[in-house]
Amino acid sequence: MGKSAKTRENRRQRFKRLAEKRTNAIIKKIRLLGNCSNRSSYDYNEQEINKIFSALEREVKAAKARFTYVKFKKDFKL
Repeated sequence: MGKSAKTRENRRQRFKRLAEKRTNAIIKKIRLLGNCSNRSSYDYNEQEINKIFSALEREVKAAKARFTYVKFKKDFKL
């Protein structure tokens, strides 16, 4: 196994470690947000809930796009 294969595996391990840690942190925060649904403790309306979840969905979509789509940011040349 060459040096690049070892580096690739280390990058893969680092990705898995960080992705799992960050995903679990996000899931925990979403569950905490769900605690705000308790009507006996909080007052909110449907418009506020829609605004919250629209923002979350927009950010998830943007993050997913960064994994899915290749960005073409090359300089223009004739």
